Amino acid sequence: MDDPDLDMRDPNSLNDHVKVLFEDVFGEPEGAHSFNCVWRNSFRCFTGTKRCCYLLLTTLCAIPMAFCWGCEFACISFHHVWYITPMLRVCQINIGCVQKMYSYVVNCLCAPCCEAFSLFFSRIVVRNGK
Repeated sequence: MDDPDLDMRDPNSLNDHVKVLFEDVFGEPEGAHSFNCVWRNSFRCFTGTKRCCYLLLTTLCAIPMAFCWGCEFACISFHHVWYITPMLRVCQINIGCVQKMYSYVVNCLCAPCCEAFSLFFSRIVVRNGK
């Protein structure tokens, strides 16, 4: 098993929707600016707190969550390999018989009736007269 890429941790951009920066949350319009030191320290407080909380949560929960999700996807794989795919194959085999029977019904019952009606209605002539 290869080691994960420690630089590019979201190569498929699965979590672009959770990229939240200070500028995505806070913005002071023209004419309503706080002191520069307040704005600068608010930025530092937001980014620092977000980073520390994320690191704490991942330290405590990431490995157990990875274990749980690994079990979940293993169960899904097991279910598909040993239940869903064989069941779909059984349905495919049984539906093949139904398809043949339906084809016989259409060819033996419906086709002659449609042919008779088409011959009957092909004799109708419509004329526009004034």
